[in-house]
Amino acid sequence: MNNLFKVDPSSAAVAQGPDNDVPSPGQLFAQFGGGCFWGVELAFQSVPGVTKTEVGYSHGLVHNPSYVDVCTNTTGHNEVVRVQYDPKDCTFESLLDLFWNSHDPTSFNRQGKDVGTQYRSGIYYYTDEQERIAREDVEVQEKILDKKIVTEILPATKFYKAEEYHQQYLTKGGLTCSRPSAGNGCKDAMRCGTKEVACFMKMH
Repeated sequence: MNNLFKVDPSSAAVAQGPDNDVPSPGQLFAQFGGGCFWGVELAFQSVPGVTKTEVGYSHGLVHNPSYVDVCTNTTGHNEVVRVQYDPKDCTFESLLDLFWNSHDPTSFNRQGKDVGTQYRSGIYYYTDEQERIAREDVEVQEKILDKKIVTEILPATKFYKAEEYHQQYLTKGGLTCSRPSAGNGCKDAMRCGTKEVACFMKMH
């Protein structure tokens, strides 16, 4: 990390603290990082039993970062999706199935042309059960892929909700105004990449 952000220990302690937000009654949280959070969110929106998705930043060293801050690749944050799901209708295993299939978990700090720590693969758990399932699933997936998985598996830390224009960004149409369906069970392809991000940053 360069000196663009001089880490204040008290700020880092807050950023690295637990996610104290509370899901709706009867619901559970899970956090995933798998590249640009626009496409990851769209994928999870299609899962039956997922009741809410939010994109944001976690596992960094700066309190209350902005998107511009995170894009400097100096704050340590990952672009993540916090998924709220109903365990009666959606298992953590089903979320993991989508997670593995929606990005390359063997690529370190990179998804396609998107490069940097904010695009790293990560599973951030809220319960011991989620951790156990995730670690066991890594072993299974490594055998399937016959490659080393670099996904980090860590306790969920404080979730900083991204700016409102990022929420459900692709569902809103992105820059193309082409709105993929986010309905449960939808199989629409994800659209997200460096070119659109670059254009977006020029506009804002």
